[in-house]
Amino acid sequence: MNAQTNIGQIEAKLFERDTIDFGQYWQVIKQYKWRILSLSSLLTVMVALVVLSITPRYLATASLLIESNEANVVSIQEIYGLDANRKEYFQTQYEILRSRKIAERVVEKLSLYELPNYDISNKSESVLDLGLRNLKERLVSVLPFLPQKEPVELSAQNQLVAAKNFATAKLMNNLLIAPVPNTQIVDISYEDEDPALAAMIANTVGDVYIESYLQAKLEMTEKATTWLNESLQGLRTKLAMSEKQLADFYENEQLVNIDGVVGLASEELQKLSQQLLEAQTSLKQNEAIYKQVQASGANITILSTLTDVINHPSVVSVKRAEVSAQSKVSELSKVYGPKHPTMIAAQAELDSIQNSLNRQISDLISGITVDYQNASAKVNELKEDVEQAKQRFRKLSNLDNHSKTLQREVDINQQLYSSFFTRLKETNELGGFESANARLLDAATPPSIAAKPKKGMIIAAAFVVCLAFGIFLALALDALNSGIRSVDDVERKLAQRMLGIIPWQAHKKHENIPLRHFFDTKHHTFSESVRTLRTSLQLLNIDKPSKTILVTSSVPKEGKSTVSINLAFALGQLNKVLLVDTDLRRPTLAKQFDLPGFQPGIANLIAGTHTLDECIVYDEFSGLDLICAGSVPSNPQELLASAQFKKIMHSLASIYEYIIVDSAPTQAVSDAIVVSNVCDSVVYVVKADSTSHKIINAGVSRFLNVGHRVDGIVLNQVDLKKARQTGEYSGFYDQYDYQSYHDEAKPS
Repeated sequence: MNAQTNIGQIEAKLFERDTIDFGQYWQVIKQYKWRILSLSSLLTVMVALVVLSITPRYLATASLLIESNEANVVSIQEIYGLDANRKEYFQTQYEILRSRKIAERVVEKLSLYELPNYDISNKSESVLDLGLRNLKERLVSVLPFLPQKEPVELSAQNQLVAAKNFATAKLMNNLLIAPVPNTQIVDISYEDEDPALAAMIANTVGDVYIESYLQAKLEMTEKATTWLNESLQGLRTKLAMSEKQLADFYENEQLVNIDGVVGLASEELQKLSQQLLEAQTSLKQNEAIYKQVQASGANITILSTLTDVINHPSVVSVKRAEVSAQSKVSELSKVYGPKHPTMIAAQAELDSIQNSLNRQISDLISGITVDYQNASAKVNELKEDVEQAKQRFRKLSNLDNHSKTLQREVDINQQLYSSFFTRLKETNELGGFESANARLLDAATPPSIAAKPKKGMIIAAAFVVCLAFGIFLALALDALNSGIRSVDDVERKLAQRMLGIIPWQAHKKHENIPLRHFFDTKHHTFSESVRTLRTSLQLLNIDKPSKTILVTSSVPKEGKSTVSINLAFALGQLNKVLLVDTDLRRPTLAKQFDLPGFQPGIANLIAGTHTLDECIVYDEFSGLDLICAGSVPSNPQELLASAQFKKIMHSLASIYEYIIVDSAPTQAVSDAIVVSNVCDSVVYVVKADSTSHKIINAGVSRFLNVGHRVDGIVLNQVDLKKARQTGEYSGFYDQYDYQSYHDEAKPS
């Protein structure tokens, strides 16, 4: 249960360690603050020296106003092909200002290629080109058989072209065109080492742009004039030819006014058609009567019943007279007899009227036949007249169409000729009027303050960047350092308490510090650190004092044996202490105490080959009892896990106040885990800034897995001089300084 609780606590602390700890970052920065400041200051000084050696460059700016609408005398914008109302117009002008053509004209106008800064002979060679040239020279000197390219000398003209190209490229590189948002103004800026030259070039770019526009407009006007003249010649020829064709047509056809003739022919055709229609109508009427008469024969009685005969005016009047005579005879017959003269006269009158009626009907029938024949002849005659009129009208219409075609061609040629002639006159008049599309709003003046470099800003920025770089390096070094070198590392990386710090002591390489180093008054700092470790252990287990203390480490060479010996010395000043060497694989205590190799020890005691008195060695100088490892067995872990070993340790605990057990490293073998079962406390020795925290955590976890807690970490071989500089262990070495002052104040 205790093991599970300890493991849970360790996991919780490890989880806290994985979270972002800004406080830890701040501690790292404080630890390396002087190094960070030194690095930042050094790099800033270097940057300042470089910046101060840079030649200052000045930026001159001229403002150019580009007009969106040109001042045209006449409307002939089509000639120039530019539409100032389009959105792309201003962007096009900006690109023209940036164009190589403008730059070349500025170079020519100011003869920039003759100035030292724009001379191609002063062109600095890049580091890469210089390195390649040096490499080539070395190869040629070492390998003379390599083909050598003879230098080509340029002619004077080619040199001039190269110089102009170089000056143009440099001008374009230093030129900046920046439109002012929401306006028609564009800023022309130029950067150069000479402020007066920078202002001159900025103004010249604007002037050259305006001149270029006017020149382009003049050239387009000249081209338009030439083209219009050439076109007018052709149009004049076409117009003369079309007029001649129209005149020849009128001459050949003997026409004066074709429109009047066609009109008369149209009216004649219309009249004849109307007459033909009337004649055909009359013919149809006569034809109907004629057919009825022909069908009736010569019978007067039948003919008199025909509707057309009865309704004829001459027959109607006679019929009326006949009715009147019949009425008269009828009335008289009532008064007079048939022989009466009156009756005879009335009857004679009636007969006369009836005879007249018959004659009228006979004459009418004869007239109907004649009328039918006349109407038929008239219709035929009119048909011929209409057909002839149609033929004349068609001929005249064709002549009229041909005439109109020729006239239309004459009119079109006349219009084109007039339009081109008018445009030519307009273009000629415009040629003498120079209207620019832009004007220089504000001319550039030589600047008094350099634009580049911003020395103060660059140096300040360099300091900030170097400071950030130093902080990054400090954090990176701290993150890459897997060792333990401070109290914070012990708590943060190992999740353990710090029991004490053992300072590093100067000694020969590959040798341990002297055995009696603890008792040397010259090394009071070391002695005091061991005493502090002793006090920490005593205070840690004040409620239940630990009699048996196991001292181990993760890997060899971390100083666990040195800590064991000196901890035994410190405890031996107050109590009866026994030091036991349980590292049966690589024992060191016997060698450090100058004991012979055959000295029996814990292995012999467990095996029962020797007694306790034979195995215990008393150190008169320190008053310490010692049991070394003894004869190295072939099965050390089985001996340490035996019941005999437990029995021996229990019996020794009844004799001594403290038993210090020096055990084997945890990552090498499992002997320390086995020995910990008979120990009250475990002290874990870690070499400062050496062993990885992952290895240490693995070793500590092995004790936790068997249910045995680790009392704390002893950080060994700490360089206190370095710690003073970085601010680490301030609480520890301050007390050592106090102890040093106390020892020095003692009377000799």
